[in-house]
Amino acid sequence: MPLDPADLDGIAELDLGRGARRGYPEAIFCEGKTVAQVRAIAANLRRATASGETSGAALFTRISDEQAAAVLAVLPEALHDETARVVAWPPTAPEPTGGLVAVFCAGTSDLPVAREAVLTLTYLGRPTELVVDVGVAGLHRILDRVDLIAEARAIVVVAGMDGALASVVAGLARAPVVAVPTSVGYGTAFGGLAPLLTMLNACAPGVGVVNIDNGYGAGHLAAQIAAPF
Repeated sequence: MPLDPADLDGIAELDLGRGARRGYPEAIFCEGKTVAQVRAIAANLRRATASGETSGAALFTRISDEQAAAVLAVLPEALHDETARVVAWPPTAPEPTGGLVAVFCAGTSDLPVAREAVLTLTYLGRPTELVVDVGVAGLHRILDRVDLIAEARAIVVVAGMDGALASVVAGLARAPVVAVPTSVGYGTAFGGLAPLLTMLNACAPGVGVVNIDNGYGAGHLAAQIAAPF
């Protein structure tokens, strides 16, 4: 098992100072990486933590089951959320500070992206509440959450299909809305392009849009909006 930083030559250069520089942990996007590469990154993260070079906090995003098994062999204490496809190290998130971030998930099929946003928010230290299956096909479901919408400092809306939920929530909210289009939908959703365009053309002001299926990016942006400073 690689433990020397040289083992990452030609593979990666861990940003061990990100937590001190930005206040947010390192993130490793696992899609496109081999199991051996992800394992080497995890081993070097553990070495850097043991040597005091870093606090060691990191999120492995878009991680496959095979990659997760390799990371957990090196970091057995890490948290693996199979739905979010995230491994978080260390397993205990920081105490939440700042404002509440509400995450609204239009349908159960959008849950992997919503859970990625929630895990990101949690490990970036924000109090977070997830509400699932409140899409506009049953408008009463989101209207029943107006108190939560009013309480939130920032809001993440995750939706595929027509992506209309972001506009609806923004029309009810005083906080900024971070909209996440997902690749969920029938053929003319074009793998998330249809909800992306809907969100970009939202008639309600205060909507910012991240890339398709980018739960990590949405969670990170919302965490910065709701930061205590």
